[in-house]
This record gives sequence, C-alpha cells and structure tokens, in this order.
Amino acid sequence: MSRVNLAEKLALFSSHWDPHVVADYNGNDVMVVKFKGSFPFHHHPETDDFFLVLEGEMIMDIEGQEPEVVRAGELYIVPTGVTHRPRAEAECKVLLIEPKGVPNTGDAATAAAKPRI
Repeated sequence: MSRVNLAEKLALFSSHWDPHVVADYNGNDVMVVKFKGSFPFHHHPETDDFFLVLEGEMIMDIEGQEPEVVRAGELYIVPTGVTHRPRAEAECKVLLIEPKGVPNTGDAATAAAKPRI
C-alpha cells in the first residue's frame, strides 16, 4: 500500500452520492464521496455508519431527532440500525469507512456501485 492523496482522488470524479474506494483497511472499504442535496433515509441493520467531513458541511438527519451539522474536520458515527439521512446544501466532501459489501443505502437492490480509483 502506498500513500493516498484524498484531494487527488476526489478530483477524479464530479458525481454526487457516488462513493469511490481509495483503500482497504481490515476488511473495510475506505471511500471518498461528494454530497450535494439529500440522500434517502435508510439504515444499516448490521453495522455502524462512519462519516468524516473533509471539506464543506454535512447535515445528518436522524429519524425523530433534530438535525446535526457536521463540519470539516468532524466525524459522525450513526449506530447500527438507526434510520438516518445525510444531506448537504452545498457540495461536501466526505470520507466513509464501511465493511466490504455493505450497500450504501442499506439495501443491495438500490445501492450505488463502489468503484476503486
């Protein structure tokens, strides 16, 4: 494994809600993604959901709670089974860590592909 420059990897694509794998870590995919607008509410029945905001700000909606703003340099972990929705008014760049094979929507039928870049 060599160094991974996250800014360089993020510059390779312009799509939103389209995670790209940049590294593997203990059976997990380390991914970068750009958010803009709202992702659907969903949950992950078998794993927590890890978000580290690299640039911009993300709003995390948790069902039944007030939204939380997560700014650059902050991370947010959604516990297993909690229904949530990330969103961003302006483009936001985020690092995600998930176990390999976990669909980003919590449902394999609606999940985005996770290409390696």
